[in-house]
Amino acid sequence: MKELLESAKSPFRNLYHGFEPEIWVITVVHFFTVIGFSICMPFLSLYLYQDRGLSMTLVGIILLAAGLCSAVSQALGGALSDRFGRRPVLLLATSVSIFLYSGLAILIGVSAPVWAIAVAYIVGRSVLTTIRPVTSALVADFTSKKKLTEAYGILRIGANIGWAAGPAIGGYMAASLPYAWLFGVPALTCGIVSLIVFFFVRESSQFINKEVGFRSMLPPANDRAFLVFTMVSLLLFVVMGQMVSTLSIFAVDRVGFSFTQYSLLLTLNGLIVIFFQYPITLVLRRVAKFRALMLGGLLYAIGYVSLGWITQFEWALAAMAIVTAGEIIHAPVTLSVIGELSPQNQRGRYMGFFGLSETIGIAMGPLVGGILLDAFPFDLRLVWGPIGFIALVAAMGYYWWAHRFRS
Repeated sequence: MKELLESAKSPFRNLYHGFEPEIWVITVVHFFTVIGFSICMPFLSLYLYQDRGLSMTLVGIILLAAGLCSAVSQALGGALSDRFGRRPVLLLATSVSIFLYSGLAILIGVSAPVWAIAVAYIVGRSVLTTIRPVTSALVADFTSKKKLTEAYGILRIGANIGWAAGPAIGGYMAASLPYAWLFGVPALTCGIVSLIVFFFVRESSQFINKEVGFRSMLPPANDRAFLVFTMVSLLLFVVMGQMVSTLSIFAVDRVGFSFTQYSLLLTLNGLIVIFFQYPITLVLRRVAKFRALMLGGLLYAIGYVSLGWITQFEWALAAMAIVTAGEIIHAPVTLSVIGELSPQNQRGRYMGFFGLSETIGIAMGPLVGGILLDAFPFDLRLVWGPIGFIALVAAMGYYWWAHRFRS
């Protein structure tokens, strides 16, 4: 019996010891960052639309502005981490975010003017997102290239444990408490992250770049493979941006699902990632990266297009499962490609620039979805059809990129 238990434990022991301890610490950091975000941010669109009376187009513009500012802050965060080190940037960003999100919660609690809430949200999100390229660079610093996809898969598991738990907690809080309580949670989680970084994260950047400025945030102009890959990925990021804002209005306002049902859709997304992300990354080691990226794009297209015909919650769960399958295939492979393309002494700025593309795309998503929701309030097929088509174009773009730059 003892031998049987030991044999059952061995795969998990090998998994744990197969990576540097910092990978697991960074995974915990991602968990706390994401659970704070996912408890409150999916409900920001509903708050602005239902409680404050804004149109979905205007909500999309606010989220786009936040995304554009966050995109710049990500690129700057990556460059700063190459110049000053990963650890100081993480500590500064999370510490400042404690005060910013506390202020946002207060503004919502007193029903401050919408412009003040929008500014607080934009600034808070911009500061907090500076940590994303830094943590991605840390993973690449501590991991060999052959295990990058697996390492980023582990990172996503930690994030999606938070993503699975966050909406469920947020849905309960939204149903029983004022919105301000939801927006106080990120302040608490940022405090926890600051303590984790201070005590458990060691510096990994050995190649310090002296230059920090706008030009230093950009990758070398002759790295066309990286730039084209980033532009193709931007299309799929627009599709990913539908997950929160467009999906919330679709599910609650247009189809009539409850807050709890909408939260369960996001929780299902997180649970699928938790249980299937790492096994899928092991399979992806035997698949050409461009094929995996194409498959991810196709699954996104199928999942979102199918939402146009959905009126029952069970079918919405099935569509979410298809979308999530595309996500767990696409997300770790893109970061693995960037890790391979980036020189070690510029890894932070490469991750930052790619994060800029991701944030711009995801920020454009609510604006695109909001315009479609306002334009076609009674035919959801005309909302989700164009969104699925964008994912299809991205899938074809990955095929062209691979044969143009990787053959």
